[in-house]
Amino acid sequence: GLWEVGGGEIRGHAFRNDEKKRSPHINLTSFLPLPPDLSAPGRSDTPARCHAMISSSKLKSVDFYRKIPRDLTEASLSGAGLSIFAALAMVFLFGMELSSYLAVNTTTSVIVDRSSDGEFLRIDFNLSFPALSCEFASVDVSDVLGTNRLNITKTVRKFSIDRNLVPTGSEFHAGPIPTVNKHGDDVEEYHGDGSVALSSRNFDSYSHLYPVLVVNFYAPWCYWSNRLKPSWEKAAQIIRERYDPEMDGRILLGKVDCTEEVELCKRHHIQGYPSIRIFHKGSDMKENQGHHDHDSYYGERDTESLVAAMETYVANIPKEAHVLALEDKSNRTVDPAKRPAPMTGGCRIEGFVRVKKVPGSVVISARSGSHSFDPSQINVSHYVTTFSFGKRLSSKMFNELKRLFPYVGGHHDRLAGQSYIVKHGDVNANVTIEHYLQIVKTELVTLRYAKELKVLEEYEYTAHSSLVHSFYVPVVKFHFEPSPMQVGI
Repeated sequence: GLWEVGGGEIRGHAFRNDEKKRSPHINLTSFLPLPPDLSAPGRSDTPARCHAMISSSKLKSVDFYRKIPRDLTEASLSGAGLSIFAALAMVFLFGMELSSYLAVNTTTSVIVDRSSDGEFLRIDFNLSFPALSCEFASVDVSDVLGTNRLNITKTVRKFSIDRNLVPTGSEFHAGPIPTVNKHGDDVEEYHGDGSVALSSRNFDSYSHLYPVLVVNFYAPWCYWSNRLKPSWEKAAQIIRERYDPEMDGRILLGKVDCTEEVELCKRHHIQGYPSIRIFHKGSDMKENQGHHDHDSYYGERDTESLVAAMETYVANIPKEAHVLALEDKSNRTVDPAKRPAPMTGGCRIEGFVRVKKVPGSVVISARSGSHSFDPSQINVSHYVTTFSFGKRLSSKMFNELKRLFPYVGGHHDRLAGQSYIVKHGDVNANVTIEHYLQIVKTELVTLRYAKELKVLEEYEYTAHSSLVHSFYVPVVKFHFEPSPMQVGI
């Protein structure tokens, strides 16, 4: 090739070995830096330029990440495999870090109870008793401080059920049984039988023969039955004289000895003595109460009060009772001493009570101040649908909390779904069922913007149950003992 130097430029001409063809002209000006013309006038920045070039080269000499020319790199299968493995490892590590970031970290502490709900604790319950009548079922509350509340009705509802726990009608009357002040006449004994002795053989025939049949179910050993006997017989005699069974035929008073007619009394769900029932022939259907077999009388038991009550029962019934008995649609006045009798022998009790945060008991039993009970005939077998402490959570919120915090709520309703059934008989008579519950409060707190936010307050408890034989009327006892400590999560 031929190289020419002149005028501060270097030009080159290259030729192929084949002299017949000349290669294209290549201008190397853009590739080679031109040296400065030292003899050219006005070049006063030459030393500065040289100093800058030297400094730049020194800085580049300390480069730890020197580039490799692309022409020297080459793809390989081993490099591709390593790259894929590295990418998968990075994805895995990213997923693990993300999972760790989203996970809920908890710390648990035990401190003295600092509840914000005051000194009272709410207890919600839903209990089914297949053999305890709603007529006498009572919810009582007591504690170690001397509180003793009997037959709570304001926050408690009762529903009649059969032995299979199936509801048999509308809500049973929620009011308490009226207090009886006059349990009979102040006489030692009345000689005479004004009422008719009924048995399982003649009961149905009498109940269909008279428009109104009032029956006293009693027990000879019962104190209150013996107090009622003189006034009952005297009232029955007066009514018989006023409304002759043969000539008038509108009302008849009878009596049943439940120690002799056990099955008959069970058929009419008699659990307390004496029980006065009013049977209305042909008028068992009532629009406001639903179907029922009879009413219960809770009024005064002296002769005068009994006669006055019987008069009201026949006031709207004409003498031609045998004609109109099956279509009695008269508007009978509401008698506060008379209420629908239970259709079946079972009862579902639901509601809530408020108790102090001290050891105490919730007791469910057959209770009445003017009736006696045969302990051997009382069966308090029950099925627990709900028995919980504290505020009730909606099912949606509770399920959401269970999803986020699986360890929360496991003992919130420990007795739910449990059944305590006693097969009644001579061996299992007089059985009281007791539950011992130890309660601890759990408070769930989360941190948000460096501030504590209370998410949940719940009461969890442990439960131990036992069956105890007693000489007294069987009851169901829920002994509860709140802990002075609480768990913070």
